[in-house]
Amino acid sequence: MGIHGLTSYIGENHHFFNNIKLQNTRIVIDGNNLFHRLYFDSGLDLKYGGEYDSFTDTIYKFFEALLLCNISPYVVFDGGCDCSDKKFETIKQRAKDNILKAHTISRGGRGTVLPLLAPEVFKQVLMQLQVPFVQCHSEADRDIVTLANQWNCPVLTLDSDFCIFELKAGYCPLNYFKWKNITGLKDHSDFYISAQCFSIENFCNHFNHLNKALLPLFAVLNGNDYINLPFLENLFTRVRFHARTSSAGRKNTRIQGLLNWLAEFSEPKDAIENILKHLKQSELEKVRAVLYYHMDEYIQSEVDLAMYFQNKEIRPHVPTVLANKAPEWMLVALLKGELAPFLSDCLTLRRTFLHAQVENNRRSSSHRCSLYIRQVIYGLLISEETFPDATLGLSAKLPGKASLSTEEFGKVHYVQEYDRHEQTLRKNNIQAVGKSFNSVKIHSLQRLPEISILDRTHFFLETLKVNADVHALPVNLHLTVYITCYWIAQAEPKVTLHHLQALLLCIVTGELHKLIHKPGNYKSQE
Repeated sequence: MGIHGLTSYIGENHHFFNNIKLQNTRIVIDGNNLFHRLYFDSGLDLKYGGEYDSFTDTIYKFFEALLLCNISPYVVFDGGCDCSDKKFETIKQRAKDNILKAHTISRGGRGTVLPLLAPEVFKQVLMQLQVPFVQCHSEADRDIVTLANQWNCPVLTLDSDFCIFELKAGYCPLNYFKWKNITGLKDHSDFYISAQCFSIENFCNHFNHLNKALLPLFAVLNGNDYINLPFLENLFTRVRFHARTSSAGRKNTRIQGLLNWLAEFSEPKDAIENILKHLKQSELEKVRAVLYYHMDEYIQSEVDLAMYFQNKEIRPHVPTVLANKAPEWMLVALLKGELAPFLSDCLTLRRTFLHAQVENNRRSSSHRCSLYIRQVIYGLLISEETFPDATLGLSAKLPGKASLSTEEFGKVHYVQEYDRHEQTLRKNNIQAVGKSFNSVKIHSLQRLPEISILDRTHFFLETLKVNADVHALPVNLHLTVYITCYWIAQAEPKVTLHHLQALLLCIVTGELHKLIHKPGNYKSQE
């Protein structure tokens, strides 16, 4: 993540960091980065769908450590994809990589693919612990910077993009954040967490007092998660930003050479004009515009999350494209993390990526089982449009169509799904299913919350195509039984008795665990 090669480079140069003792402060946490690191660094299961119980324990321990040191965390999550689609190719490549990594893990090899429900488990624990969090409407980096600078507190993440942003209180990389080894006085007071904080001053001073304003240009020229400008490779050979070395050392040499070269200029404009001298006249304006456009990604945003955390009734700025399509209740639910970001992607981009899982790649993707549920969800999202025939939705992939023209896009109600096919990533055009509620034949996304609970329940059960009698069971198990019935009916390959018995054993164990550890229970106090 972040600037190509920069994390390893700064990791080899500890004089870029200041040692700090974190206590009695706020801290802004990159939520997506943290749940990945907590899961992967804890050595939890990656092969069998997720070790969520142990993951929950790890999350509790992390935030308990912060509490002990009087550190107030504010967690910020990424939302849906940027409406500009600037990271589409990067996201697509990561999806391909994850399919291959999942296959390697399934064959006993090494790799890291986050289990499907880890993000939801993480958010559930945050709610239980009453840790304040927000889910942004797109990528959160710039919003995190704005919030941290408003509060003059550090950012906790592991993303070298934060070496480029100017942060008043600095960036603390997660790999140098010693939360498992809390330090305190002998009387067990005054606890703190030892950490290293990246110093942009130390970094710039090392390169002949480089102007901080040139760092965004460095990020663009060196390349990051979504910037890949082919003309730069030819430019590097002409300007000679770095000497050619062995392939193993080339990245760090390029970083050092590029930073040393930029230090010769007082302002970004001067460096850009020098770059443009090496290009053809016909390329100048286009390249100048591209460089400035990407440099703007390192300017802090205008989104005021501080106001939101102080008063949840104050909604931060919403991208125009999303605001034009999503009703108020949905925007609020997205901010609170009650709805998954993929819903905003479906609404604004008509596209979603289904996360790779560790499974048998010779069989169909396990996401195939829930296809009809997703089709109904897509129908609800684009319900403002008239469905000529709801039964059309049963044809998941449009016959003979790998992609649609712009004109067809506006006429056909569909969402592009990127999912695994064997060991490759495949795009499918999934047609939405338009379904009506019992008492409301015509509904809109805007008025969805107005539909009665009874009608919603009937709609839900009709979607699952189940009519199981669950009245004899505890209310908290009704949904589990409904979904189990759907799974048995839809799964391919078919569910065996052993599969069902294993699931039932897990359900019973979970219920017993809740009873045993219920507050006030005698056994829970032993």
